[in-house]
Amino acid sequence: MATIIATVAVPFFLLAACNFEKKEFVDISFNPEKDFTMKALTVSTLVSDSGVTKYRASAPVWYVFDKAQEPYWYFPEKVHVERFDTAFNIEASFDADTAYYFSKTRLWKFIGNVDVHNIEGERFETSLLYWDQNTERVYSDSFIRITKADFENTGTGFESNQTLTNYTIRNAGAVIPVRETADDASADTTTTIISPPE
Repeated sequence: MATIIATVAVPFFLLAACNFEKKEFVDISFNPEKDFTMKALTVSTLVSDSGVTKYRASAPVWYVFDKAQEPYWYFPEKVHVERFDTAFNIEASFDADTAYYFSKTRLWKFIGNVDVHNIEGERFETSLLYWDQNTERVYSDSFIRITKADFENTGTGFESNQTLTNYTIRNAGAVIPVRETADDASADTTTTIISPPE
């Protein structure tokens, strides 16, 4: 009787073991240009330079499309960057509604309500801004407004170094009011309008 049980049990065990080895395949279409390979939520990171923390970057959502023909990162729901001084005070900041980073060319593209404050206290507002890390240049062909205290400059087309401290505005038009003070007899209240040549 034991021999019969053993003879029946062994094939049953082998059959059960074969069932565990069964593999199922699911046909899933993958478009490398539209399907992400990584998604991260509530991203916040610190960036250091020469061992000193200099930047903090954050974004609600981060997608990576590293299998695309031109690999890129995508930040669809805002991106925020702060730059710190040695005492960890914020000395500059950057905001945009949407951002792309193309990893092969090291090019950033910022879209929608781009708002930048540089270390000199100037504010830059535009709807489209590019940052080329290879050439360390920032540029745009869109309308831009730059304000600082009593100074405002606008134009269409812009190019700068990556710290936004040395820049050129194309097709510029500026309004520069200067306040007269009792202590400075040489100061006059003036308005200068600079516009492109006809």
